[in-house]
Amino acid sequence: MKNLVILTGAGISAESGIKTFRDSDGLWEGHDVMEVATPEGFKKNPALVLEFYNQRRRQLLSVKPNTAHTDLVKLEQQYNVTIITQNVDDLHERAGSTNVIHLHGELLKSRSSHNPKLIYECKEDIKLGDLGLDKSQMRPHIVWFGEQVPMLDKAIEITATADILVIIGTSMQVYPAASLINHIMYNTPIYFIDLKPSISENNFNNLKIIKNTATKGVCELVGILMKG
Repeated sequence: MKNLVILTGAGISAESGIKTFRDSDGLWEGHDVMEVATPEGFKKNPALVLEFYNQRRRQLLSVKPNTAHTDLVKLEQQYNVTIITQNVDDLHERAGSTNVIHLHGELLKSRSSHNPKLIYECKEDIKLGDLGLDKSQMRPHIVWFGEQVPMLDKAIEITATADILVIIGTSMQVYPAASLINHIMYNTPIYFIDLKPSISENNFNNLKIIKNTATKGVCELVGILMKG
């Protein structure tokens, strides 16, 4: 089977009711990004950061995958599918996708603030005083600004094997995720699904833009790819 690599961003989860963190004014849910998404912010006010992600986690547990998520699962019938997502939700997994790489971490996991390899499943609020086995404060298993992206090398390796690349619901402005498109083989077919695409078909060889929402665009994509 051909290798189909799918890069997803906030646009695919927005239709499930998950708000994109960053608003047009640059604030995340009313907070400056430096307050809630950096190691420095956590050190300065851990209670604020924990509550910020506790609210995001509660919201995630109240929503369901949409048809864009479930339609992508159908592609596994004919392709070796890997989803590389910038999203920290578990909607791809809940929809049934079997191979998902989370570049920016996972909201339903927590980890030690001292040992990034000490990771736990987490569906409850994280509170001050919640300690890991190493006796350090627990924190969200999220890649904050200024931190290394541990899954990036694996994502680059997989992207380089793509026979087809699909990009859904991402501005292609957030690095290092946006750089993945530069690792595909020359002339690899690219499908870009976004209501307001940030790139044009002149930017890359063999690029087809599907200007639509994630749910409608993925439905169209499945119709195209499942023909062959």
